Amino acid sequence: MNIKNLITSAATILSVSAFGALAEPALIYDLGGKFDKSFNEMAFSGAERWKADTGGNYKEIELSSEAQREQALRRFAENGNNPIVMAGFAFSTVLGEVAKDYPNTRFAVIDGYVPDQSNVLNIGFTEHTGSYLVGMMAAMKTKTGTVGFIGGMDIPIISRFGCGYIQGVKAVNPDVKVIYNMTGSTPSAWNDPVKGGELTKAQVSQGADVVYHAAGGTGVGVLQAAADAGILGIGVDKNQNHLHPGKVLTSMVKRVDTGVYDSFKAGADLAGGFATLSLANGGISYSMDEHNVGLVTKAMVDAVEEAKAHIISGELKVHDYMSDSSCPVK
Repeated sequence: MNIKNLITSAATILSVSAFGALAEPALIYDLGGKFDKSFNEMAFSGAERWKADTGGNYKEIELSSEAQREQALRRFAENGNNPIVMAGFAFSTVLGEVAKDYPNTRFAVIDGYVPDQSNVLNIGFTEHTGSYLVGMMAAMKTKTGTVGFIGGMDIPIISRFGCGYIQGVKAVNPDVKVIYNMTGSTPSAWNDPVKGGELTKAQVSQGADVVYHAAGGTGVGVLQAAADAGILGIGVDKNQNHLHPGKVLTSMVKRVDTGVYDSFKAGADLAGGFATLSLANGGISYSMDEHNVGLVTKAMVDAVEEAKAHIISGELKVHDYMSDSSCPVK
């Protein structure tokens, strides 16, 4: 089943009124801003692609505080925007309340969890599987036998990235050491490139020569510090290879843009429930382009592609921290 079929259902849950059919969709970015070069920017890219393809317009807002989440949701709902798409798990609680008050409005939340609202689509990703693959690459590339992981806010979904990455590293070589850091415990951890750079330097001082980040805008600092130190970074969400050509081993791409695009395209017909974007349907991948082609050998690609096929077939199970927080390989 392709991503479009996951996002849009053949059954129309909400009948399309003349108003609904003409309503503009809306997009609310998470803290960190739409030009974070990562998660939010992928959401923006999806909205812009929809605009270019359809000639339609959309509303958007960049949050500057937690308090604005509910304000933005209610404002767009009152204005008749439909659907309203949110980027980030932190919308879950407030959306669970707001969606009840606007049963004729469709909502989609990326990485969120609002299970009991028929007008809410929860869009999730198998980030652990893509992280496993780039972890394999890190283990095959390291010369020091030490690699690193830097997460953003210390929450379960970021531990999912980290745990998958470690498992991929250890699958290639159980003796490779993984240094593991989170940036912080508040939303500011998504937009602190200075702290990201400091953590990277600390990991380099401990021997890391490949560092993977899952830290939103903070990751810009991670990749910069890695490049400055002469080691390799691994990007996340968006293909970040171009930020430091020849210094970014690969990027674990999470197609947030597709989630936004297909939600906008469905409009008032957006079906509630759950959609999972994965390796199998192209929602998760690793990036290869002219910026990293000299860093990744054919043998590395062959090994990763073999693992990818085994993950898709179910032969290879990657530990999912969201289901089991024990993370046995950590």
